[in-house]
Amino acid sequence: MNELTTAQRSTEPVAPVNIVVTPRRRHPVRKALLGLLACTLFLALAAVAGVFYLQNRLDNQIQRIDNVFTGLDNRPAKPTTGTAASSLNILVMGTDRRAEGSATGLDGTGEEWIPGAQRTDAIMILHVDGDREGASLISIPRDSWVDVPGYGTNKINAAFSFSGPSLAIETVEQYTGVRIDHLAVIDMIGFEALTDTLGGVDIRVPQTVEDTARNVVWAKGEHHLDGEEALLYVRQRYGLPRGDFDRVQRQQAFVRSLMRSTLQSLRNDGPRTVYDVLDTLSRHVSVDSGWSVGDLRSLAFDLRGMSTGDVDFMTVPVLGTGMEGDQSVVYLDASANRSLWESVRNDRVTRWLSMHATDVLTGPVR
Repeated sequence: MNELTTAQRSTEPVAPVNIVVTPRRRHPVRKALLGLLACTLFLALAAVAGVFYLQNRLDNQIQRIDNVFTGLDNRPAKPTTGTAASSLNILVMGTDRRAEGSATGLDGTGEEWIPGAQRTDAIMILHVDGDREGASLISIPRDSWVDVPGYGTNKINAAFSFSGPSLAIETVEQYTGVRIDHLAVIDMIGFEALTDTLGGVDIRVPQTVEDTARNVVWAKGEHHLDGEEALLYVRQRYGLPRGDFDRVQRQQAFVRSLMRSTLQSLRNDGPRTVYDVLDTLSRHVSVDSGWSVGDLRSLAFDLRGMSTGDVDFMTVPVLGTGMEGDQSVVYLDASANRSLWESVRNDRVTRWLSMHATDVLTGPVR
């Protein structure tokens, strides 16, 4: 057979070739995974944006008190080892200024501190154990006769009146030898608003008593108190057998009731309630500027596993009352107090209380 020339090959007709393209089949499992990935990414971005928004909102509405620890000399050392290194000591104060508008919290319209215009009706140290399995709320009577740096011996609540929150912290630190990590302050109007926002509190009055200063009769039995009623309850001392000591007991009973409902909500209702609690507190309580929203949120989550049974309520050991000039004062038991505050510094309050139950001020709530 003769070979075809190049010219012949180029002119030879070529049979058409049909190319069939088969569509690529998408596997149903792969489609589902891609859809799930897309949804997950969307939800993750939405969650991050939501957390950022909520944290930013809380951060903007928290009323902070600047420089409360600035310039304080000879502060007690913070333990660096053991559970005590992770414990927290929070100074909680309730002020008695009677002014138009609240001075604390988001809605505060007045100044946080005016020289001579207010003292602290309630002074408590909340010690949160380093393992976060328990806490102690230790009340210091407002009339306790102690050294106020720069002002000599005076009532402990005079420190806030003389020079504001910083002097109050310095006075408490020098008296106790305990380093204060954070400060929280609430005034009377903020106290009422906080109580109302949280839905009120349940209190039991064991015997009918009369507040002779305010013409209020507290009937024996159970009471659900709104903010105004709760303020009357925790401020009464006239008509109570032990006066100011019974008032301290009432303050602790109120805090116990408020804490019980709050901890139950944190434990049962999850992260949303953590935000709601922080939102409420941030609107009515002023804190030191070093307390970030993240710190507050972490503490709230840490406390979710607690109940009021995990919290020890007590008042510092006292010797009795007396007069200094025209002032009625409370004398503290120096020896028992040294032992108590050492247990706070070492994160062993519950152990101390088990061995010194008769030293602290206890008794029924009147």
